[in-house]
Amino acid sequence: MLTLAVALHNIPEGMAVGAVYAGWLYGDSGITLAGALALSLGIAIQNFPEGAIISMPLKAEGFSKFRSFLYGALSGAVEPLGAILTILLAGIIVPVLPYALSFAAGAMIYVVVEEWIPEMSVGKHSDVGTILFAVGFTLMMTLDVALG
Repeated sequence: MLTLAVALHNIPEGMAVGAVYAGWLYGDSGITLAGALALSLGIAIQNFPEGAIISMPLKAEGFSKFRSFLYGALSGAVEPLGAILTILLAGIIVPVLPYALSFAAGAMIYVVVEEWIPEMSVGKHSDVGTILFAVGFTLMMTLDVALG
């Protein structure tokens, strides 16, 4: 379920990157190549922990290192496909992009609430997980307000 949720989440992320590049390619917006590259780099950097989020639980469940890594990598492999599809079909896909991103956010929220929060709340180090969750949430809300 976790691998599927992250893969579903990565499709609209790729579509967002594709929409920015489509805007730059078609030149009908104020999008620059530097802005498109910055977005691509930001999403690429945050994909490393996403891959680890997939790989580490699989390894803990008994999967081999290679298979765990492979599933983590494959969950992100759908992102370039979403980007390319969006660039090729920009006129059709870009208007739907807000709904696709909302779906991706909903899939991740579901996985966090249903799977991750209960799992981090058990064991002898449950306080650390709860505190770090609160710190991360607070940081994201602060960045959201500060950056608009």
